[in-house]
Amino acid sequence: MNLLLHRTYLKEGTNGVLFYKGAFLGFIIELPWLENKRSISCIPEGVYELKPRFSEKFKHHLLLKNVPGRNLILIHPANDAKKELRGCLAPVSSLTGIGKGLSSKLIFQKIVSLCHQAFERKETITLTIKS
Repeated sequence: MNLLLHRTYLKEGTNGVLFYKGAFLGFIIELPWLENKRSISCIPEGVYELKPRFSEKFKHHLLLKNVPGRNLILIHPANDAKKELRGCLAPVSSLTGIGKGLSSKLIFQKIVSLCHQAFERKETITLTIKS
């Protein structure tokens, strides 16, 4: 299973559109591109394997594997990249500005459910990020 994230880079943040099999899934908000610096930048473009992860803070969420120079890059709910993200990706149902959106938990649950169905089928899930 492959998800495609098509990004638009802006000075204040990064907005993206997430697709599965060519169909629109939702939007993604991230921090701006600042040379992959930890905690203040979005991650580099590339292809990343997704794995299921659980924590008390986010419950069931997704982990991106083998991000160059980074670790614990997650897909989790957030509606404001600058206030709630440290390099992670957050799905949102609609964009309200640069790195900002609404109804993150709703679209996040849809994406996690889709991925968990694939995990149960023993499929490898990848996320391709490009501009």
